[in-house]
Amino acid sequence: MTSTTTSTPAATDGLSHRRLGVPSVTLMIIAASAPLTVVAGGVTTTFAVTGVIGVPVGFIVLAAALAVFAVGYAAMSRYVTNAGAFYAYIAQGIGRPFGVGASLVALVAYNAMQVGIYGLFGFQMSMFLEAKFGITTPWWLWIFACIAVVAALGVNRVDLSAKVLGTLVALEFAAVLVFDLVSFAVAPEGVSTAGLQPAEFLVPGVGAVLSFGVAAFMGFESAAIYGEESKDPKRTVARATYSAVAIIGVFYAFSAWAFTVGIGPSQIVEASAAYGPDLMFVFMGEHAPVIVSDLMQVLFLTSLFAALQSFHNAVARYLFSLGREGVLHRGLGAVRARSRAPWAGSVAQSAIAIVVTLGFVVAGEVMGLRADFAPVEFLYPVLTMFTWLTNTGAMGLVLLMGIIAIAVIGFFRRDRRGLGAWQTLVAPAISVVVLFAVFVLILANFNVLLGQAETTAVTFVLPALLIVPGIAGVVWGIAIRRRNPELYARIGHGIEEAEAAAVSGEPHRGI
Repeated sequence: MTSTTTSTPAATDGLSHRRLGVPSVTLMIIAASAPLTVVAGGVTTTFAVTGVIGVPVGFIVLAAALAVFAVGYAAMSRYVTNAGAFYAYIAQGIGRPFGVGASLVALVAYNAMQVGIYGLFGFQMSMFLEAKFGITTPWWLWIFACIAVVAALGVNRVDLSAKVLGTLVALEFAAVLVFDLVSFAVAPEGVSTAGLQPAEFLVPGVGAVLSFGVAAFMGFESAAIYGEESKDPKRTVARATYSAVAIIGVFYAFSAWAFTVGIGPSQIVEASAAYGPDLMFVFMGEHAPVIVSDLMQVLFLTSLFAALQSFHNAVARYLFSLGREGVLHRGLGAVRARSRAPWAGSVAQSAIAIVVTLGFVVAGEVMGLRADFAPVEFLYPVLTMFTWLTNTGAMGLVLLMGIIAIAVIGFFRRDRRGLGAWQTLVAPAISVVVLFAVFVLILANFNVLLGQAETTAVTFVLPALLIVPGIAGVVWGIAIRRRNPELYARIGHGIEEAEAAAVSGEPHRGI
């Protein structure tokens, strides 16, 4: 490792440049969203828990809201290029201490999303092998194996990850489209438009539908993270963000509607409650050759892997950005000399995943708490590790997007840079209202999202995991301002410093 990595950040001037185009960034965004996982798991869970048939309308509403958010977000991306996207945007739009606080919230949120998905991956792999081959294995074994593969890709060239994720996402889309076509062919109650009726959406439970649905879009905001590695940051980030929102929104809405048609509007809620994520595979097993259902289950696993790799890349780049600028240990700003990948941040993220997974293993397997957290013990990693952490991560990212919308207004307040009021003020202001409304809905429905019948300590501990580091980060930012004004001045401006050094011919010092 020492021969292929820099010993300190001082020896490098940043991540690999100009390797990612719009298609590559778009595919990595969609990979984080995990299309097959959302349709098989998220859609059925939303039907089952909320009892609302108009779930497809919810995806359309959320896509429209996030498209409005993307207006200001994309506008700001033309002027701020930094691997620590949220951190840099908030630092330059609101203030450096708030940027530091946001960086810690982002780290917790992205890590929670990534590690939580490991829980579902380990469970699904274990159950698949047992069902198909009679092989009984512990769920955590496959998590550690997957961490090793994700880690290996994480320290290699980013375009290698993009190629792997692109292939997996294409296969996911193909699998879901096959399901959609079979659903319309079966249509036991005819091709009903009930799922698309606003009247079926605007009913009690609509708040929970939006709370569940927004998690399906998480990762769409990550285009800016790859700005430093994009061929044309001023255009790539904006185009990839818009493309991802449009593709994800239309695809999820259409597939959720196909679910209601294939199962039948009068049966979709009951069937979703009975089978959960297995409903898609049970349906395909009944109406298509067994091999098709088996392949879809394999692709479900690769869907989870694609999401894991995408979120891993996001965390690694946040850690790199914070290390480069000295907000966290400078060693985190190191990149591999050959691949220009943020190897230190990648290794740190893998270590976090191992430690958190070990914590859940010890709690469940060693301390015997599985029965306390899961009515059926084999569901322990799903009902704790996956459910707790992914919902916490989604909450944190929605909060950050609301703050980003405020940062866009602040960034363009004195100088609109030739842009109109819609991009710099109106769209961001609408986004502030909508995103904070969704955040409040998530808080109000947090028990429902966690599958709890009543409030427990977990209901308060998980949000605290986001809020406390955020507050601590603001305090840390203020402390940096007092102790090291020079470092404070560079917070959120790391890539600008690097580029300035390159232009002047001075060696970049990793700040």
